[in-house]
Amino acid sequence: MNVLIVHAHPDPNSLTGSLKDVAVRTLRDQGHEVVVSDLYAMKWKSEADYGDFDGITGPDFMRASGAAYTSDRLGADIRAEQRKLRDADLVILHYPLWWFTMPAILKGWIDRVFTFDFAYGPGVPRYGAGPFAGKRAMVVTTTGGRGSNYTGRGVNGSIGDLLFPLNHGVLWFTGFDVLEPFVAHRAVDLTGERFAELADAYRDRLTGLATAEPIPYRPERGGDYDDTLQLKPGHGADAAPGFGLHTR
Repeated sequence: MNVLIVHAHPDPNSLTGSLKDVAVRTLRDQGHEVVVSDLYAMKWKSEADYGDFDGITGPDFMRASGAAYTSDRLGADIRAEQRKLRDADLVILHYPLWWFTMPAILKGWIDRVFTFDFAYGPGVPRYGAGPFAGKRAMVVTTTGGRGSNYTGRGVNGSIGDLLFPLNHGVLWFTGFDVLEPFVAHRAVDLTGERFAELADAYRDRLTGLATAEPIPYRPERGGDYDDTLQLKPGHGADAAPGFGLHTR
């Protein structure tokens, strides 16, 4: 497989950085081609603005991004990341969970790279049938709290709920088959022994990524939603509120 790892942590010696290194070594040892976009090392610009579009402006920023994409006038840094996405069979997003979401630099990578007419657009199928259909994606994230804090009854809420906007709203929306995340908790007081255990567990996950079952999100055009894109009666009735309604 061709693997793209998008890494978002300012400290290369962090747990996030160390797990990224484990992924690079493991995947290359397995014979995969691995490309890393280290956003902090690249000094990636986080904010999406008209400066990305080589003079193309207009009241609709979304369509301006599409015009820049279709006329090949996006910034060179954006076009390079779009090429990486096109080439990738698997995308792994490596980042720490900051304030219950991703770092701004990674959000900026999505905002700037997933442009109109490239990742989405009018008439383009969504939710499992988008431009990236046939590709796989996985989130690898770290938290400062205990794993018990990130459950349905935990004080921080379910990790599945926290990752739903990225997993379902970005990755599944654009067509990726989204794999279960790999989450490393208690990053702030990690011991060497605990890191060795995490690294082994992560290697095990990496070994099966090509065949692992993705999260069973509901496709938009699979018959579960009505014409208003509401779940039809009888679908999801027994699921918990929130993201669980959108899994089979």
